[in-house]
Amino acid sequence: MNEAPGADPDGAHAHSRGRRRGSKALAAGLSSRLAQLLPHWPDVSLCIAWSGGVDSTALLAALAAQRPQGFQLRAAHVDHGLNPDSRRWSAHCRRLARELGVPLRVLRVTVRRARGESLEEAARIARYRCLAEQLAEGEALLTAHNQDDQLETVLLQLFRGCGLAGLAAMPPVAPLGRGLLVRPLLERTRADLETWVRGQGLPWVDDDTNADERFDRNFLRKRVLPAVRERWGGVASAVARSARHAAEAQQLLEALARADVDRACDGAALSVKALRALSGPRRRNALRFWIAGRGWTLPDARRLEEIAGAVLEARPDAHPQVTWGSARLERHADRLTVSAAAGQSEAPEPPPELTWDVRGGARCDLPGGRGVLALEPDPHGPVDLDALQGPLSVRWRRGGERLRVRRGGARRALKSLLQEGRVPLAERSRLPLIFRGATLLAAGDLWLDESVRAGSGTRRRGRLIWMRHAPAPG
Repeated sequence: MNEAPGADPDGAHAHSRGRRRGSKALAAGLSSRLAQLLPHWPDVSLCIAWSGGVDSTALLAALAAQRPQGFQLRAAHVDHGLNPDSRRWSAHCRRLARELGVPLRVLRVTVRRARGESLEEAARIARYRCLAEQLAEGEALLTAHNQDDQLETVLLQLFRGCGLAGLAAMPPVAPLGRGLLVRPLLERTRADLETWVRGQGLPWVDDDTNADERFDRNFLRKRVLPAVRERWGGVASAVARSARHAAEAQQLLEALARADVDRACDGAALSVKALRALSGPRRRNALRFWIAGRGWTLPDARRLEEIAGAVLEARPDAHPQVTWGSARLERHADRLTVSAAAGQSEAPEPPPELTWDVRGGARCDLPGGRGVLALEPDPHGPVDLDALQGPLSVRWRRGGERLRVRRGGARRALKSLLQEGRVPLAERSRLPLIFRGATLLAAGDLWLDESVRAGSGTRRRGRLIWMRHAPAPG
C-alpha cells in the first residue's frame, strides 16, 4: 500500500476536512466534464468503479467533495480473489470510504477463463458483468481510465491489426446494463492524478501484477512507452486525438453500413443481390455491421473476405457456409443468414413481461442475456416516435401474435413472418415483442406494425435497435 507522509492507513478523520478543501480544483474540472457527458447533470446517480488504486482514488475523492451539488454518489469495489492481498485491499477501501463518507459495496466475483482466453481478459469480463448487473436504472458507472490508458489501448489494438473501431479505443460514454459507462478522466494523465492524490495525503493500493511484464499492457507500459515518450513527449495527447478522429470516422462507417443493411435486409436475412451491388469495402462494412448487430462475434479478416467474395459469388444452388467461433453463416439462394453453429437445445420458459416507459428512457435491459432494446432518434428511421408512446410492455412469444407490416395490408401471423424470414429457432425464443396493451407494435428490430411506422407526414423519426448481446466494455 502506498501512503503519503502523515497518512493514516486506518483512515483518521483528522485529515478529512483538509482533503476535501484541496479536492475542489480537480472536482471543478470533473464537474465541467461530467456536465458535457451527462445531459441531466448534476441531477444524476453515480457509482465509482473503485479498485483502490491511485487513479480511481483520485476520481472518488474529488467527487466526494462535490456532493453539495446534489448528485448521488456511491462506490463499488470488485474483489476478483486472484491476489492473496485482495482481502486487504477490500479492507483498505472500506476504511477510506468511511472517511470520505461514501457508501461502498464490495463485490466478489469468480473468474472463469474460456478456452484460449487470457486471465486478464477473463477478469475484465467478470468485473464488468458484475458491475453492470448491480447498476440501478439510469445510473452512471464512472471509471478512472485516463489518457495513458487510452494510449496503451490504441497501441495494443494497432498491434493486433484492428480496424477503425479498435483504434477509436475507449469512448467517453457507452451503454452498460441499465445505465451508462462514463470515463471522465480520458483527458488527464496518470502522473497528474498521482501528484494530486499525494498532495491530498490519500493512501492507495498497488496491485503487484501491474509490474508483471508477461501481460501485454504491462510490457508496453514498462518497456516500450518510456522510450517512446523520451522521443515524443506529447504522444499520449496526440494518440488520444487520433482515437477521437477514428471514432468519428467509425460513426460515419456505421451510418453507411446501417443504410446499406436496411436496403439489403430481408427479415432476419440479407439479400445477396443487394450486397453484390456494393463495392468490396462497402460489402465488408455492411457484413460486419449486420453480424455484430445480430449478437455474434465478428469473423477474422480471412473469413470475412470469403463471405464477401466466394460466398456471394457462388451459384444460387451451391449453399455455401462459413463458420467461426460459435457462429455459422449460410447462403440459401439469394439470402444470407447467421445462426449458432452447434445444435440448439429446447427453448426455456420465457421470462415475465417488462414495462418500458420510452418517455423515461430510450433503453430497456432485457433479462436472461437477451440483450438490450434501444430507441434512437434518426431523421431517416422507420419509427414514428410520436406514435410509439408508452408505457409499453416487452414480452416473448407465446403463440398467436399478429401484426400488420404493410400499410393497408392484412395482419400477418408472427410465426409465418419468422418462417419466411428463416429466423433461427434459437433467436425466435429470445425475440423481444413490444406491445401497447394487446397490440403487437414491433418484433425486435425485424418488423414494425403499420400503426407506428413513419410516413410522409411524420415529424419525429427514430429507429428501434435490438442489441442481441450487450457489448462488453473496453
